[in-house]
Amino acid sequence: MVTTTDENTGLDGGKMWEAVQTRDSRADGHFVYAVRSTGIYCRPTCPSRRPSPHRVAFFPRAVDAEAAGFRACKRCLPDQDSPGTGLVRRVCEYIQDRPEQLDRSGSVPTLAELGRAVGSSPSHLQRVFKEATGVTPRQYASAWRLDRFKAMIKNGQDISTALYEAGFGSTSRLYETSTEQMGMSPGAYRKGGIGVNIYHTVVACPMGRLLVAATDKGVCSVKLGNSDPALEENLMAEFPSANHQQDGGHLAIWAAEILSYLDGEKTGLDLPLDIQATAFQQQVWRMLRTIPYGETRTYQQVAQALGKDGSSRAVGTACGANPVALVIPCHRVLRKDGGLGGYSWGLERKKSLLDMEQAAD
Repeated sequence: MVTTTDENTGLDGGKMWEAVQTRDSRADGHFVYAVRSTGIYCRPTCPSRRPSPHRVAFFPRAVDAEAAGFRACKRCLPDQDSPGTGLVRRVCEYIQDRPEQLDRSGSVPTLAELGRAVGSSPSHLQRVFKEATGVTPRQYASAWRLDRFKAMIKNGQDISTALYEAGFGSTSRLYETSTEQMGMSPGAYRKGGIGVNIYHTVVACPMGRLLVAATDKGVCSVKLGNSDPALEENLMAEFPSANHQQDGGHLAIWAAEILSYLDGEKTGLDLPLDIQATAFQQQVWRMLRTIPYGETRTYQQVAQALGKDGSSRAVGTACGANPVALVIPCHRVLRKDGGLGGYSWGLERKKSLLDMEQAAD
């Protein structure tokens, strides 16, 4: 559990944890949080999956986290500021301070209104905001509203109250949003997938150990690793209240298809998915699935293909958030200089996957 007052900061640990859960931009610059199991520290707004609260430590500054032995996250870059950080933060604060404007019809502040509020032209605001976050202010507002709803129901709020406090005008609007961004219904997502049957299996594969997990709707997690317990612990942390079962459903068929790909027998994976995604992640992941087997693209090329020049870093962040390795082939994206870039399951695995595809092609 997060303590009432954090010993590292002297600040309210509960409030800081709430800021992390909701990715509250107003908390950026006031503290960073570190994850003991990974040795990494992040901004409160980091897009990475939230850790278990008992693994978190808070620090007032990046240097304090580093002095304690933690290293900076390569996704949210908590040890540095980027151009436009102040402008983006003011826009986020404006949206978050006015949840009622994510009103009962689902509207959000216009670019013109945001520009007047933060002292910027709409075109400049749009460009800077997209370069910094990878999404438009409208998409950010929609994602923030859903994050706020998710945090409230995880903290015990009933769905009806959370629905209106988060700014959803009706259950139909909430379910329209949640189906695409949450993967499962709000009631199912509540408290980590309560009531949802998640089947999983861990098998040997050419990359070590392969975990495949799925709901009745589709594959929700694919992970590579060296240890069965570590892979299963990661899955349990992601969906702590789901009904976890080994095997079941269509899992055996879907797992067999992934193994066939890893054995070089298949050149593509067209499996049904049940995953969460922001609007920008959806765009990136759809693009990744169009990269032909045996070919690669750079982060910059993916950004350009999406019409989002200057969002290479955001593309990399979306790749890192991919919950279904191999099915969404983020390993096919490289740095501009041809370097491997990053890969959640290790650069050796990324290189092996690319070598396998290029040799078969």
